Amino acid sequence: MANPSPKRRYALPGGKITVSSPGMWVRSMRHGKHLFGPSYRALMEATRSPERAELHAAERRWCTEVARAIDLTVDAHGLDNVDPSRRYLVAPLHEGFLDLVALQQLPLGLAYTASEELYAWRFLGPYLSASGQTAISHTNGPAAYRALLTAGHTAAIRDESLVVFPQGSLLGIEVAFHQGAFRIAERFGLPVLPVVLTGAASIWDYPFSTALRTGGTIRLEVLPPVEARHAVVRAASIEVEMKERALSADPPPRHFDPDRDGWWDGYRYEIDPSFPEVAEAIERLRRGHVVATG
Repeated sequence: MANPSPKRRYALPGGKITVSSPGMWVRSMRHGKHLFGPSYRALMEATRSPERAELHAAERRWCTEVARAIDLTVDAHGLDNVDPSRRYLVAPLHEGFLDLVALQQLPLGLAYTASEELYAWRFLGPYLSASGQTAISHTNGPAAYRALLTAGHTAAIRDESLVVFPQGSLLGIEVAFHQGAFRIAERFGLPVLPVVLTGAASIWDYPFSTALRTGGTIRLEVLPPVEARHAVVRAASIEVEMKERALSADPPPRHFDPDRDGWWDGYRYEIDPSFPEVAEAIERLRRGHVVATG
C-alpha cells in the first residue's frame, strides 16, 4: 500500500507560518492585515510614551488580538500567587513563541530578555529595539550574563518585573536550567516567580515546524514565589518542581527528540541529568555524523 501524500500547506508572507487550507489562509491574512497594520502601529506608538504603563497596556491589547485571531485559550492557574505591587524575576518554562501571549495574563509590567537573532525579524525586531528589551547571546555565556545584569538595572529603573527563560531554549522540557536567572534574582533582590507553561509548541512549533494550528490551549500555572535570598540555593528544587508540574499538565509539554529536532551544536544548552536517554541520543547522532563526514 502506498504511503499517503503529505497534506498540502499554505504559506503566509514571511515563510515562518503555514496553514492547512485555503480558507484558513484567507482568514489568517485578514487577521494579519490588522495585527501587523493598525494594531502594530499602535503598539509601536506606545513604545514612544514616557509612561511604561501605556506600553504594557498596548502589549496586552495586541496579545489579546493574537489570541482571538487563532482562537487561543489561555488556561491560567495560580494568579493569586502574584502580588501586582511587587517586582519579580519571572522564570517561565519555555516551549514556543506563543508563550509571550500567555504571559500577558500576569498582572505585571514585564521586561523581556530575548535571543539576539530575534532582532532581525521583520516586525518583532523593531518592537524589541523600540521597547528597550534586552538581547541575549546563546553562544557566549559571559556576554549573556553581562546582558542580564544590564536588564536587571534597566528593569529596576522602570519598575518592571524581568522575564528570564532559565532554559534559554525552545528545544523542550529536557533542557536544563541555566543558573543566571537565579543569580540575577539574588543580586537585585527580586523574588523568583516560577511559571509553568505548556501547549505552545502544539500550536506553533517554530523553528521546528511552520504549521500553525488554531483552537489550541496554553496552560499557565504560577507557583508560589521564592524570595531572593533563597533563589540560588533553591534553584535545583525549583527546576524539579516546575518540570514535574509540566509533565503532569494538560496539554503536555514539548519533548526534545534529537532524532527529529537535531542536536544543535553551537547553541548553548545542556540536558537535564533527569533525562539521560536524550543526552545519549544526542551523542549517538554526533558520533554518526562524525563517521558519515569523516
